[in-house]
Amino acid sequence: MNLRELIDSDRKTLFLDGAMGTQLGEVGLEMGGQNNVTHPEAVLAVHREYAACGVDLLITNTLTMNRVNIESHNVGVDVREVNLAGARLAREAAGEGQFVLGDISSAGKMLKPYGQLTEVEAQAAFAEQAEILAEGGVDGFIIETMIDLREALCALRAVRAVSDLPVISTISFNTAKSGGRTIMGDSARDCAQALTETGADVVGANCGSLDPFQLAVIVADMRELTELPIAVQPNAGRPRMVDKRTIFDMSPSDFAAGIHECMESGARILGGCCGTSPAHIRAMMDLLAG
Repeated sequence: MNLRELIDSDRKTLFLDGAMGTQLGEVGLEMGGQNNVTHPEAVLAVHREYAACGVDLLITNTLTMNRVNIESHNVGVDVREVNLAGARLAREAAGEGQFVLGDISSAGKMLKPYGQLTEVEAQAAFAEQAEILAEGGVDGFIIETMIDLREALCALRAVRAVSDLPVISTISFNTAKSGGRTIMGDSARDCAQALTETGADVVGANCGSLDPFQLAVIVADMRELTELPIAVQPNAGRPRMVDKRTIFDMSPSDFAAGIHECMESGARILGGCCGTSPAHIRAMMDLLAG
């Protein structure tokens, strides 16, 4: 069975992994894909912990490892090397029946007219990254943590231009009120419709400023505008600032309860984002796998 067959199967729920960046932060590393090159053993250890939970899908540690973001933020890694390493590490951790998603996110610059980045430039950067990840052997892609629907569509078109592998596309929401809104003002329904029409295989929501229970509202709004499977990856609660640090402190059991509400609202592909750990993913699976 390949990934597309799994998505199209009659499995009621599929399970994604949890956070990578905050897990790396727990062992004293700076969060980011550069660790694929500088500390591959740490990245592999996190992947293996999630794989041991029995998830269906592992996500590469390549979130913002596109050329625009690497160069504009002086990350100091080669775009090809870091993405190939990310794909290799996730693939090494994946067990039998587990699939690897190549992770793609923002270019790190605002699109015109709010910034200087053109849609053509953004799409070129996403296409380059997608081609490298595909070469590295990923089974599909996840475009996530996008706050601007236009940029998410640029990424989706870029991936579709270079690969026919399945694509999950999720958006980050700032509020669940008024139909759910991103920081840029995009509604949950508009996101679901546009991503569906542009060719995503799965749509959904991740990260943002909402807890799992609030994301259940977003899922319900999306469900009204698409028949595609819906993915949800909440943070471990809403982010809070403590001593100038962003923390996420929702317990694994409360996280699992929130994910259950997301499932009841129509989500089928379930995982975690910032602040989640293998303990959160195990609690989710223990509650929902049956």
